[in-house]
Amino acid sequence: MNTKPADTRRLYLQIAEKLRVLIAQPQFAPNGRLPPERALAETLGVSRPSVREALVALELEGLVEIRMGSGVYLCATPSAQSDASLSQAELGDSLLDILGARCLIEGSIIASVAPFCKPKDLKMLRAIYNEMEREVKAGRIPVAADRAFHLAIAQMSGNEVLVRTVSSLFDARHSPLSEKLRGHFENETTWGAVPEEHLVILEALEAHDPLQAQAAMQRHLKLSLERVITGGQRTP
Repeated sequence: MNTKPADTRRLYLQIAEKLRVLIAQPQFAPNGRLPPERALAETLGVSRPSVREALVALELEGLVEIRMGSGVYLCATPSAQSDASLSQAELGDSLLDILGARCLIEGSIIASVAPFCKPKDLKMLRAIYNEMEREVKAGRIPVAADRAFHLAIAQMSGNEVLVRTVSSLFDARHSPLSEKLRGHFENETTWGAVPEEHLVILEALEAHDPLQAQAAMQRHLKLSLERVITGGQRTP
């Protein structure tokens, strides 16, 4: 008996393929406008965040245009690139997967280093936090300070493999998929709560409390995902 091989592509690529089929149907997008994300998620039986990633993938291909506050529209003249779907290697990993991995890895790292933090390391981390707070108050997005904060905690482990892993996962934010998502849904306003989240992490480390430090780190990363992938709104 012949069996169809399992689709090993990332979920957002599988959803993007299904959306391409739907888009080809004349009745699918009246006046060129796609149904809302929630309706698409219900139709396909997937989560809204995964649909959002798939739509961004299609936007990068030139098939659709996401207009903030208005909806998602078919492009009147699709780019030549839309003749062939882009691969995961071209687009980057799912932001859901990236931040899920960061929750597990950085949560474990911070729990292991919290009891043994040295005063000099905590002083440096406090300085990075202060810089992040100044940047946000000045209306800037403190990506450099955010990166430095997370890497400083990884460096407390003394494990260069973990440091490289945290660095690589953080820098995955520069993939085409992640950058397009952040370009639509991340701004100075969404970063307003970020310093406070880092302060909770810092204070847990200063108290040498591994459970609180781990909880604070994982909460921060989950909220970071919500700010980008769900537009700040919690989804089931």
